[in-house]
Amino acid sequence: MTAATAGPKYLSVREHLRRRVGAMPEGALLPPEPALCAEYGVSRITLRRAVDGLVADGHLVREQGRGTYVTRPAIRHEYRESFVHRIAGWSSVMAEQGAQVGTAVLQQRVVPATAAVAAELSLEVATDVVELERLRSVDGAPNHVAHSFLPAALYPRAAEEDFSAGSLYDFLRREYGADLAHARIVVDVGTAAADEADLLRIAAGSPLLVVRTTVRDSAGHPLVHSFSRLRPDVSQVEFEVSVTGR
Repeated sequence: MTAATAGPKYLSVREHLRRRVGAMPEGALLPPEPALCAEYGVSRITLRRAVDGLVADGHLVREQGRGTYVTRPAIRHEYRESFVHRIAGWSSVMAEQGAQVGTAVLQQRVVPATAAVAAELSLEVATDVVELERLRSVDGAPNHVAHSFLPAALYPRAAEEDFSAGSLYDFLRREYGADLAHARIVVDVGTAAADEADLLRIAAGSPLLVVRTTVRDSAGHPLVHSFSRLRPDVSQVEFEVSVTGR
């Protein structure tokens, strides 16, 4: 097999290797560098650049004295809120991927909206909102802490529903016929406070991915504001968009 000619050579080698390691069992060793260089017809520098990309993506791991072996990327924390897909709750998306999802409800109460939450939901400050805080896990390992806020006047039963299983979005559609049409998503970086660190089993001050989502109806009215604080070592945030030409 020779490397594809279109684009930089290391990219075509990396893509072929990505497919190749995807079919290999976890823990399998790659052939040695000289053999791969000969197989792909590339220099050692080109090969290493291709392999570096797969190491960075979590498909391969290098170990001194052992070689390079196959691993599996971090579990994807996929947010597919978009104009071309249904707005799906995290638990629904993860279940579709075959993951075992766990949820522990940490807070579920009616509280006065802070200035930040009120601004996202177009409410007056101190208006009653339902606050829902959940610790989410994947295959038994803590993944993130999710905070959600909903206008209590619109969704009063959200203060009492059992959210230890199932999706908040599914509940809103089922119980209220909520029109979850559009989502604005902002990704930022934060650090773990001591209480978060204990929940996520990481050191205090560790970096976190922070994903903020405000879901609106077809008329543009905000319905739900959430922010999730994710362990970056076991999470990825994926966006999928469509270009319509308008």
